[in-house]
Amino acid sequence: MNYRHAFHAGNHTEVFKHAALVLLLDHLRQKPKPFFVLDTHAGLGLYDLKSPEAQRTGEAEGGIGRVLARPGRGLASYRAAVEPFTAAGRYPGSPAIAAAMMRDGDRLGACELHPEDVEVLRGHFRRDRRVAVHHRDGYEAMAALLPPAERRGLVFVDPPYESRDEATRLGEALAAAWKKWPTGIYACWYPIKDDTIRLAISGALAAAGVENAIRADFLRYPVDGERLAGGGMIFINPPWRFDEQLERVADEWAELLALPATGRKVVRRLGAHV
Repeated sequence: MNYRHAFHAGNHTEVFKHAALVLLLDHLRQKPKPFFVLDTHAGLGLYDLKSPEAQRTGEAEGGIGRVLARPGRGLASYRAAVEPFTAAGRYPGSPAIAAAMMRDGDRLGACELHPEDVEVLRGHFRRDRRVAVHHRDGYEAMAALLPPAERRGLVFVDPPYESRDEATRLGEALAAAWKKWPTGIYACWYPIKDDTIRLAISGALAAAGVENAIRADFLRYPVDGERLAGGGMIFINPPWRFDEQLERVADEWAELLALPATGRKVVRRLGAHV
């Protein structure tokens, strides 16, 4: 699996993923104390919806394109975060969304290992003192930068799944980070063709003793092991009643994006091991 975000920016699974991110940031903003966001695989930060990569797949039309075609529908805070960018023909990645929602005292650590991508990322945030861009491995950054001085915040893990051992590395790094910072909020995304990636991640978390977790899958197609059916997320230490919020958003997004009933699914697993 190789999920290069430039080809998939603004598609149905990106819209759901970023709506979940917005819900978590909304929660962190409810208290006046500052928070820290670690984005382990920040990518380019912004994506041109008219780029050759985006045009090749056309996936944004079935995602953010449908959202923009229905003004006033969907999560209001998500719209507020993304519409200033989409008005200019661009779709914001997770670091741009986080920065758009952060306050003056909040911080973002955005990590990107690709040498060309990290320079583009630096260009976007060069004038933003709240944002530190790191040219480093995101999993190594989780070990080095946690826990943050703020003691409250979010770790957002969204790798491209380029290597065969990506899911194993992610699960191990996430479990180790949780042990170092057990009160932090963690959100990781995975593509769904089959259950292989999810089981590798959830297995590592279960072995570490993680209990307070939610799993959510958002699918356009049935899972058949061949094509990209959609994406899923695992959340550790989600806010109170976050599962209910997420399910409402998933239902509204599924209707807004006109997902077929055969593909749409949200799964929640609470309490016991992931």
